Amino acid sequence: MPPVSKHTFNRREFLQLSSLIGAGLASGVLRPFAAFAQTTLPMPPAPGPIDLEAAGGLEALIEAARAEGALSTTALPDDWANYGGMKRAFFSRYDFLTHNDLTPDASSAEEIEQIKANAGNSGPQNPDVIDVGFIWGAQAVSEGLLQPYKVATWDSIPAEIKDENGFWYGNYYGSMAFEVNVDAVPFVPQDWNDLLDPRLRGLIAINDPVAGSQNTHAVWAAALADGGTLDEPEKGIAFFKQLAESGNLVPTGWTPAALVSGELPITLRWDYNALANRDNNANQANIEVIYPASGTIAGVYLCAINAYAPRPNAARLWMEFVYSDEGQLIFLEGYAKPVRFDDMMERGVIPDELLAKLPASTAPVNFPSLEQLAAGLQHIRDNWATEVGVVYG
Repeated sequence: MPPVSKHTFNRREFLQLSSLIGAGLASGVLRPFAAFAQTTLPMPPAPGPIDLEAAGGLEALIEAARAEGALSTTALPDDWANYGGMKRAFFSRYDFLTHNDLTPDASSAEEIEQIKANAGNSGPQNPDVIDVGFIWGAQAVSEGLLQPYKVATWDSIPAEIKDENGFWYGNYYGSMAFEVNVDAVPFVPQDWNDLLDPRLRGLIAINDPVAGSQNTHAVWAAALADGGTLDEPEKGIAFFKQLAESGNLVPTGWTPAALVSGELPITLRWDYNALANRDNNANQANIEVIYPASGTIAGVYLCAINAYAPRPNAARLWMEFVYSDEGQLIFLEGYAKPVRFDDMMERGVIPDELLAKLPASTAPVNFPSLEQLAAGLQHIRDNWATEVGVVYG
């Protein structure tokens, strides 16, 4: 099988992709959506300084974080968006901070529940910062779970992906892709309908779409097959129902190790995770990452500070690092597209060798609005088990 056609992002192509964030999200970025079950929580502490100037400058913030002595993060797996590199760089520089690396594999919903469950708790199990799917930002604000802070690079973060008051802001995004162990499949699928080929029976797997945003987006993206749109999440459900009935979809969970071994050689996930897995296992498996030709979906993740953070200054220091040029380049090294990419390109601070390794595709990339996110993800979670009939243990 000939290799999948690839080319490298040039400046124009990557900026065009980046600019699509605004086009997709601007229609509803600040509009609240239906609230989930409310929980009575204690009154959070008064918000601290709103920005670095109010904190007395970077050195003052460092000393305030030093006095706190620790930082608790949650849902930051080492192999997700190069968070392993991010954590190593941050805690190496600020080695006076003890790192409480809580539940790295937690979902966005579980992160929100961690804030609620630990509200008022000053222990290490209370996360100071969260990294969640884009849809969760407005919801968390509406429930009083976040505190505002504007990093020094605030002005270079696109307005469409940040709360105007500083409660949350996007940090990186990616596109849904097929990850394939080429040596364990009869052919490499190039588009959605290729996944229905009977030669792929028992070779495709994803994790529970009800539990994780990445998996929910994988199902939603399938709505784009045969000319569908993101306003038709039911088409994604119908596609996966067909995939399950054909026997191509294995009704079990999936792990990177299963793809590398060839046991479950095809999955769908964010490109930055798939590309990193390809690189990390280059000596063990021939992995290719394919963007479905008829279109795919993009997903933005955001960062925010817990309103009940026991270590708020360490949290602010973390935010400053993540949104600095250095932190944003760490995301890019892991193939996640940093939200400050445009600004860094204009200033010429992205190394040419880093740009040269970025993959690209002519496949259309769709950025959903908040309204589409709320409706699409909820439809899939509500209908997956009954329509597709696959229930994960």
